Amino acid sequence: MNDRFRASGRPATLCLLLALGAVPPVRSENYPEAKAPAPQYQHDDILVPAFAPDEPVRAKWSAEAADEFLHRGAVAWTRAKGCVSCHTTGTYLVTRPALSTALGRPREEVRSLFVEQLRERQRTPREQFARGTRSGQVVYIAAGLAEWDRYVAGSPSPETAEALELMFSIQLESGAWSNPGCWPPFESDSFHLATQAAMAVAAAPAWAATAGPQAREGIAKLRRYLRATPPPHDYSRVLLLWAASRMRDLLTVDERRRLADLIWSRQQEDGGWSIRSFAAPEEWGDGSRAGRLRAELNFGSPPSDGHQTGLAILVLREAGVSASDPRLQRGLRWLEQNQRESGRWWTRSLNTDRWHFVAYSGTAYPLLALALCGRLEPAPGSVHKVALSP
Repeated sequence: MNDRFRASGRPATLCLLLALGAVPPVRSENYPEAKAPAPQYQHDDILVPAFAPDEPVRAKWSAEAADEFLHRGAVAWTRAKGCVSCHTTGTYLVTRPALSTALGRPREEVRSLFVEQLRERQRTPREQFARGTRSGQVVYIAAGLAEWDRYVAGSPSPETAEALELMFSIQLESGAWSNPGCWPPFESDSFHLATQAAMAVAAAPAWAATAGPQAREGIAKLRRYLRATPPPHDYSRVLLLWAASRMRDLLTVDERRRLADLIWSRQQEDGGWSIRSFAAPEEWGDGSRAGRLRAELNFGSPPSDGHQTGLAILVLREAGVSASDPRLQRGLRWLEQNQRESGRWWTRSLNTDRWHFVAYSGTAYPLLALALCGRLEPAPGSVHKVALSP
């Protein structure tokens, strides 16, 4: 579920792509760690080239290109890694179902992976959830299956109920879930998982209404945790507003307004937002990334990125901001003008300059944000034009 997973590369293929100019070179003076990049995602006939900061911008933004990138990344990760990762398959199943009407159904095999991983986690000894990413996997499994039921199946599934019950069976007494203190933004604090768990519950109202005693107490503990625990940084405050937009009794109207004002206060002159302006380097997880982040050449004025711009817009939109708000329109224009030729939006990793997996959420969030604002108009019959082997 983090940048430590490595996409297996094929050097000969990669060299050919580099020679043809398909993979833009990484500028070493700006990215000192970077070497000849392996593909960002790869499995058999699926190859998604490594992301680089100087990839050309598209002349016109394309929902089809963004969706194809999401589709390929999730399928390649599913087949090559076989795990639920917050930054790819997790993000896919908690965001892509909401786009089903406009872009077609998400890939069934990603949901099948979630069910398979649910079965594995049901067999996992409970003490093992206190370390590593296993708790995070369960939270994302529950959230992804709940979103699938909500937007694709149209009715609750037994698997979603089992995942939610497992999620609350491994909940900490504090009301949160264990999460490593590194690999930001997804795996850097327990507050993040708590907000995702709240959205999982909100996506399954029928289950919540009939949940058993353990789950009902777990939901109550989760509410208490999110109401009483100070968010570790402003990025978590954005996530709190997102969760509160779905679990409405988490925050008061005034509290939601203040969080929305916080997001507006970080909008940049070009209309976008930067993830780096929502936490000090030392505030990300255990602070181990601080030195590297402070050494970035644009540390004092970080550029807008796809992850935070998409997240800011979709959270504000779900919080009730009108799509016609001039400030929101500025953010939408930034998204429309900054999609890269590959279909991705650029977001530099907070972890390493060799693997920019945050570009995945940095594409899913913009696509969902554009859809929520009525900007998603895919060409008829354009969904998943590039065939993938079954």
